[in-house]
Amino acid sequence: MTVIDAHQHVWDPARAPYDWLGPAMAPIDRAMGFAEVRPALRAAGVTATVLVQAADNDAGTDHMLATAAAHPEVVAVVAWIPLDASGLARARLAALRRDPHVVGVRTLVHENPDPDWILRSDVGQGLALLAQAGLAFDYVTSTPAALVHVPELAARHPQLRLVVDHLGKPPVGGGAEERAAWRRLIAAAARHPGVHAKVSGLYSACGPLDAWTTDQVRPFVEDALELFGPGRLMYGGDWPVSLLAGGYERTWEAYGKLLAPLDPDDRAAVLGGTAAGFYRIDAALLDAASDAAV
Repeated sequence: MTVIDAHQHVWDPARAPYDWLGPAMAPIDRAMGFAEVRPALRAAGVTATVLVQAADNDAGTDHMLATAAAHPEVVAVVAWIPLDASGLARARLAALRRDPHVVGVRTLVHENPDPDWILRSDVGQGLALLAQAGLAFDYVTSTPAALVHVPELAARHPQLRLVVDHLGKPPVGGGAEERAAWRRLIAAAARHPGVHAKVSGLYSACGPLDAWTTDQVRPFVEDALELFGPGRLMYGGDWPVSLLAGGYERTWEAYGKLLAPLDPDDRAAVLGGTAAGFYRIDAALLDAASDAAV
């Protein structure tokens, strides 16, 4: 079975600005390179990874592409383009698509001061470009409230493959009412067959990130499996943010326990098959990653 970590980051503040980084993010407020996470990936049996953007600038994407070129385990890159500037976005897409690693686009929607930015008409033109190019869009939220936009995005762009990062940040450790509110929002998103989701970044929603337990995460994973099915869910280790939540090994072990009840085919889908199909990852890159893992 090819295991794909569908949500991983690398960054280097010396090569690109990351406005959200700072002392409050210690110990990851520094360069975080692929070589640092490789031992944890190999120990977990992860064969390949997808790097996901962490900066709304070209330099951050260029750093990810350089990392992919240097490490065969990196089979895909979710890049950044200026979705609200269609001319610039079109030109950047033309350049990025020459690299087979580029499979999708993300922008830090949750950092934008306009909560409805993603629904603007100029952004819609950028999303239409992605659909035309056959690239996916990662939708990131900081709270479940932003999930309200997903059904509208899916309706406006029916050809766009959409994935909700981190299950839309469910209220892990919260109360029954909060869970019910999250479930209503994620269920509305799941009703659109083109919408997928990542079982990733499921940390405590109140207090320290590492305050979560496997039992606290369990109901949200069970809800996601019910609403999306394994064929629209993908595993993500969320390194290096996961270092703030107990480490890569802890999150991998927790998700392993939560996915253990699935039959082998369904578990294989969440742990790799869904990501390979959704992102349309190049088969040659997957083969190279498997060879590197031997």
